Formats: sequence, structure tokens, C-alpha cells
Amino acid sequence: MSYSENSKNDTENEFKRFAAKHIIVGILLAVVGLWMLGMVLGFFGESYEATSTKNKHTGKKEATSQHTDIEEDTGHAETASNKHAPDEPVQHPVTDKKDTTSAGHGQGDYPHKTAISKVVGVEFVYASIEPLHYELSERFWGWRPNDILNFTDNITNFQLGVLEVTRRTAEKLAENISRTGSTASFDTNLETARSTCFVIKADEYWFPSAEGKYRDGIKELKKYAEKLENGESSFYTRSDNLIPLLVEYEHLLGSCDDNLVKTKEEDGSDVSFFMADNYFYYAKGVAHAMGRVLEAVMIDFISILETRNGVEPLHHAIESCRHAAHISPWIITDSSMSSQTANHRANMAAHISHARFYIGVLKKTLST
Repeated sequence: MSYSENSKNDTENEFKRFAAKHIIVGILLAVVGLWMLGMVLGFFGESYEATSTKNKHTGKKEATSQHTDIEEDTGHAETASNKHAPDEPVQHPVTDKKDTTSAGHGQGDYPHKTAISKVVGVEFVYASIEPLHYELSERFWGWRPNDILNFTDNITNFQLGVLEVTRRTAEKLAENISRTGSTASFDTNLETARSTCFVIKADEYWFPSAEGKYRDGIKELKKYAEKLENGESSFYTRSDNLIPLLVEYEHLLGSCDDNLVKTKEEDGSDVSFFMADNYFYYAKGVAHAMGRVLEAVMIDFISILETRNGVEPLHHAIESCRHAAHISPWIITDSSMSSQTANHRANMAAHISHARFYIGVLKKTLST
């Protein structure tokens, strides 16, 4: 081999080493850059937990939810059917922001007989609207599904999951929980919220915008909560009022479960990386919002839950929703079940399936 050939080979090898180093460095810089961009745009933000809902732990297994978006009013009248037991602690809505503990996310702590008000139903109403309120008004960049340029599909699908829980909860609150039966009249605020405000498609940009109508729906629900405080509306805690909501939740979780475990789409094609990502974050949003409402059910329906032995299955359903809501990988991988890398859809499906199972158990318990 001649000197020129050796020199050429050395040059090629040196160039390969040079290129390899720079390619690796470039990839690392790109990953870091994308991660920083994701942090700025909210790719990895997941909920209102750290800033919106606050609580004080009043005992080993008691949590008091704090809401700062309604004014304190200690002069509300109460009806006999809407009172907790006289010896229960009472926490009115406050504006004290010293406590920054997230509601319902303590280690092993569960809401139990302690609410923001002595009036049954107020905690449930605020639990129903808090997740959506955060996505609309407190999350960076706000509501994403109707953005003209949508670069944050993770948050978009998370918000769609939150919205679906809010819609179904508002519907059952209007149809069942606030009424004695099929012949009772609808509460006007609840009817407006569920039939006019929350039915707007999530991607509506203008005339009307999704954000505007959803905020209107939240205002209607707040008015209903105020009427509960004043004894002007009703909130019924019988088992037959709660069961329809549990049925809706069971169906929604079942749909999420199917999307998380399926390998083929309806047209026969494989589930793509992008769709796996969408299914994951939608289920995460559902679990997050549903877990918050179930915590409120533990408070406002505690009497019937204790009478029908429903506390334990509800406890497990809440725990499963929390676990699902707290799965936060940087990148969603959809590997095979035998792979060395994770299948995040399957991980999410495990907790979603558990939540659905225990809600089904609770439904059967309350039905007997």
C-alpha cells in the first residue's frame, strides 16, 4: 500500500472520528434543546395540582380542600337536608395562601367528612370544575385544542380528557344528583351549563370560542354552588343519584382502557407512535379529573358509602386514578410486552383498568 493510500485512509478515519463526535454532541444538544422547549411550552406540565386546589390536613386521614376563587361568606342559610353532622369541622372558602399542599394528593390521606362548607354538594361542584378551570385560566398558554398552530399535542389530549370528565359530571349533576326523579324540574344553572356551555366542541376558535363557553359553564356551576349554600337548590346523596355518574365513569374508563391496550386501529392499521401518545395523555387527563371528583364523592356521599360498605372500593378507585395521573415519562414508548423498554400505554392501562374495576364494584355495592 502506497504512502498516498495510507494518508487517505488516515484522513478518512480521522474524519469519521470527528464526524461521530460532532453527531453525538449534536444529538445531545438537540435533546436538551427539545427538553427545555418542552418545559417552556408545558409539554411535561400535567395538572392544576401544584397551584390550583389547596388543602389542609386536619387529621391522620382528613384533608380540607381550599378554594380561592369564591368569596368567604359565613352567613349562608342551610336546609336540614344539606347539613353535615353538627360535630364535623367546618372550613369555609378562604383566601389564605400559606398552605400549598395539593388537595387529595397526600401519601395515604383521603378526604373524609371534611369539606369546604357544611353544605353537602359544594365540594362536589368545585371538584367538578377545578381541573377544567386550571386548564383554561392557569396553565401556561391556556386552552390548546383550538390553537391554529398546535405544537403541544400531549397537553391538548390531556385537556380533552379533563373536558370529557367535566362534561359527563355536569350532565349527571343536572339530570340525577340535583333532582329527586324524572319528574323533577332541572336546575336552570345546571341545565345551561350542560346543554349550552360544555357541549361546544373543544376546537371551536371563534363565535363562540371553546374557552369562552367553558368559562360560562364554570360560572353557572358556581352559581349553583352558591344556591346550595343559600338553601335555594338541592343536592341528593342517595345511592340511586350517584349510580348513574358511576356508570358514566365506568364507560369512559372502559373506552380509555381499550385504546390503551389495542394494537390495531378500526381500519386494521397498527397503532402508530403518535396515536399511542394521544391515547396515553387523554387517559391521563381523564384519570386526573375523575380522581378529583371521586375525592369529593368521598366527602359528600360519605353517609351512604359507609352504610353500603362503599368506602373501600371508592378508596381504591381514587388511588388508581392518582397513580394513572402521576405517570409522567418524558417520551412515550410503545414497545412490545417482552421488550427491555417500557410500554407506557400498558402501564397506564393497568391503573385505568383497576379504577374501572373498583368503580364497578362500588356501583354493585350501592345497588344492593
